[in-house]
This record gives sequence, C-alpha cells and structure tokens, in this order.
Amino acid sequence: MGKKFEILKSELYDEISNVKSIRDMPSNFSKEFLKLVTMVNFMLIEDKDNFYGYFLLQMSREVKYDISSPTAVNFKLSRYVIYFNPYIFLNLTAEQMKSSIKHEIYHILSFHLKRARGLKTKYSTLAINMAMDIVVNQYLEYLPPFSITIDSINSKYRLNLKQYMGMEYYAKEIQKALNLLEEDDENQEDDSKDKHIEKEYDASKTHDLWEESIEVDEETLENFTQKYALLSEKGKVPLYLEGILKGLSSEKGEIPWNLYLKKIMGTLESDKKKTVARRSRRQPNRLDLRGELRGHTARITLAIDVSGSISDEEFKGAIKEVFNIVKTYKHEITLIECDTKIRQVYKVKSINSVRERCTSRGGTKFTPVFKYVNSTDTNILIYFTDGKGEEKLEVLPKGYKTLWVISGRGDKLSLKEPFGIIKKLKPVEIIEDTEERLDVMVDGFSANSHEPIY
Repeated sequence: MGKKFEILKSELYDEISNVKSIRDMPSNFSKEFLKLVTMVNFMLIEDKDNFYGYFLLQMSREVKYDISSPTAVNFKLSRYVIYFNPYIFLNLTAEQMKSSIKHEIYHILSFHLKRARGLKTKYSTLAINMAMDIVVNQYLEYLPPFSITIDSINSKYRLNLKQYMGMEYYAKEIQKALNLLEEDDENQEDDSKDKHIEKEYDASKTHDLWEESIEVDEETLENFTQKYALLSEKGKVPLYLEGILKGLSSEKGEIPWNLYLKKIMGTLESDKKKTVARRSRRQPNRLDLRGELRGHTARITLAIDVSGSISDEEFKGAIKEVFNIVKTYKHEITLIECDTKIRQVYKVKSINSVRERCTSRGGTKFTPVFKYVNSTDTNILIYFTDGKGEEKLEVLPKGYKTLWVISGRGDKLSLKEPFGIIKKLKPVEIIEDTEERLDVMVDGFSANSHEPIY
C-alpha cells in the first residue's frame, strides 16, 4: 500500500496546488481524496494499537476547505463526523496523517467538545484551543510541525506548565500569559487570501467547527461516545487510553450488560391469566370458556457460577444493578447457585434476601442450569460465569431469552453455540454497601499519567 499511497497523495497535491477557489476544484477530487483517507484508515487498523482505526471506521468523512487545521470533528445527525482540509492534510507524512486523526478522536473520548463550551465564559478561544491540544498531543508521536505542544507553549509564553494535567488547568495558565501580553486572539480577516479556502494552520480557529455541532444532551453524547468506543475495542488499546475508556464504561456506575437487560425487559410478552370477568376473544359466544388478562410479571432467573470465577464484589454489584432495572416492572427473581451441579435455588425479593454463597466443589457445567430452567416459566435467564464450561449443552433452552455475563476475569464463553447474548462484566470495586446505589471506584488516571476524567 505504501507505494500506491504515495503516488495518490502526490497526484492529489498536484491537482489542487494551483487551485484558488472551490468552484475551480476538479469534479472528482473529493472522491479520490477520500480514497486516500481510506488508505490511512487501513494503516491505523494494521497498527499494533488499532483502536483508532476501528473508531475512524464508524465516523462519517467529509472534505472541508475552510477549516484551519488538517482535520476537525463535530457531532451531527446522531454521529461523529471527521472533516479534512486537503491543502493542509496532503502536506503531512503518512505517520503525521495518522496522528492528526488520533488527535481528533482523543478530543472526542475526552469530551473536550462539551467541556470547552463550559469554559467559554472564563477564557478566550485561543487559550481553550491551545489547552485542549496540549492535553492530546502529549500522548501522540509523529506530530505535524505546527502542532501545539507543552514545550512550544512554555517557550513562547515563558511558562512552566506541568505535564499530564487537565485542559482546565492549561486554559487557566495560558490565559494568564495572554492577559499579560495583551495578545489579541480575535480572528483577523485577511482580504489578500481566498475566504473559502484555508491553506495554513491557525491555532485560534482550529475548533471553530465545534460551534456547528448540534446541541445534544449530555447523556446522549456520552451514550454515543461509549458505543463508538466499545465497538472499537477489537484489539490492543493504547495504555494511555485505558483510563478514559474505563471512565466511559463506568459512567454513573452502570455495567455494560445492563443496557441489553433494559431493552429486553421492555419487550417481554406479558403474562396471561384466566378470568371469568372476560369472555374468550377467539370464541366470544362460548360462555364456558374463560377470557384472559395480562399479569405483567417478568420471571427472571439469575444463575451464578460459584466455582470461584466471580468475586463477591462483582456479583453484589451485578445483583444491585438487576434490582435497579426491574424495580419498575412486576417481577419474580429466582437465584440459582451452581458449579458442576445446582447447589441451591431460592427466590429473592430484595438485595437483603440474597444468601451467603455456597462453597464450591470446583469445576463448571452449564447444562444442569438449563435443565432446571426449562422446567420453569422463566422469561429471562441471566448467567454469571467466567465462561469456562462445556463446549456443548446437553439440552437446548426453551422459550426464554438468555443473557450470558462473563466475569471481568473471564475471557470468552466455552460453548460453541451459546444460544443467547454474551456481554462482559467490567470489574467493580464496592466502596459502600448500600441498597440504593452502586458506587464504583474510578481513579481517572492511566499509568499515573492521564488527564483527569470529568
């Protein structure tokens, strides 16, 4: 791909090097340019840390000539969009192009778009832009020559900024320096250049595009970002991103599998019970047949593998989350403890009615649970396990939905045909044992060098 990439890059640069107006742009230029972006995308996917490549794969891509940086992002129409200014982007090496894309994705994961809006009343646009870029560029290699770095800002403004701090800290310190120098960061119009094409980097305008982002509520933006991030974790994640991704998955103490449980709780077919107060709808003239009323009871079975694969903290946190989700529904919850066989079965009405777990005999088999549940009127089976059991069930599930929740210390489910949805349970640490909420420890740092999570 290297030779093809360099040829296409050179051809594209030659095509527009003398074009001074968008209306004179070659008709197929955008299409060919986006082919180059696709090549860069594959380079990112082939990298050892391929998280950024899979993240970019989900984003919309557009060419935009009036941005004053090689790349820019915003959020519109329920998705993230990344924009490219070919005049600046084509001047970069392949490695610098990858870094420019990583730069924008890091802004997204750090919620800089949202946080920057909160600082607008305190600091200038220039201070905020440089602060955000300092945060991001500390983690990237092969930066373009015009990049804002902590060293360049310390040198230019005679500052002594600390490394790995939050954008709020950098914005405050940079604004102090700007005030002392009385530096004007207002955008100056230059009548000598084309107003529709930006050909040079300008720090004061690098994030102007964010103003065009559609205003969305904080929860929606977080949910979309979390979804993009989860779908991008297909390979090795860079160490410096682990803290951010941990913060995303632990937002508000939610465990990722709960999103699926919430969804299926709303789609369960309601119970029906016989009643003499209503005639049969199919045969209304048969007075000897009883009609039906909906009972709206969700019957949930929780199976917990007690072979030592799931910690007490993980299980208690998960149980609390289940009760929090089902509290608005009429429900019955049955708890099964099992390893190679079922050890105990009992009804639970609240977190306080959960008994001490049995002592395990070691080993795990899934089949005994399915044999038992098949004989009940369960709607949902939630099976907590490390995933290590038999490869094939001796019986098939009958008439209920199955949700496998793999322990934070587990890897994958051993069954070749799992007959259900498989989710990962993120490890949690219980800080305070209360009935009402699950507290999750999120330290906000990765390898002791990460921007704090806000």
